[in-house]
Amino acid sequence: MVSWQEREAPRVERKRRENERKFGNWEELPDGGRRYFYEIQGRAGWKARYVKEVDALEQTIRFYQEIYNERGQLVEIHEKYPVDKGHKRVQEGSYEGFPTKGCSKNH
Repeated sequence: MVSWQEREAPRVERKRRENERKFGNWEELPDGGRRYFYEIQGRAGWKARYVKEVDALEQTIRFYQEIYNERGQLVEIHEKYPVDKGHKRVQEGSYEGFPTKGCSKNH
C-alpha cells in the first residue's frame, strides 16, 4: 500500500520546481513551507515585490504584493489570497503578521 506522502511526492516536487522557476527567489520557512518572491522596479524608484507563501506540500497559503519606496522601506501591502483585502498602508515596523524586511534578493 502506498502512503499519501509517496503518492503526493511527485506533484509536490513538480510544483516546487515550477515555483522556483517562476519566482527565482525563496526562503525556507520553519514549518517546511517556503516563501517565494520576485521584484519589479517601478519608474519612480519604487519597487513591487510579489510574494507567495506555501506549506510543505507546496499548496498556497497566501499571496500578496509589497510596495517599497525609493529608500527601500515597505510602505504598502496588498494581500490578494486567501482574501483580497486591497492596499493597506504600513505603519513603522510591522503589518499584521507579515515580515517587513527591507527590499533585497536572496534564497
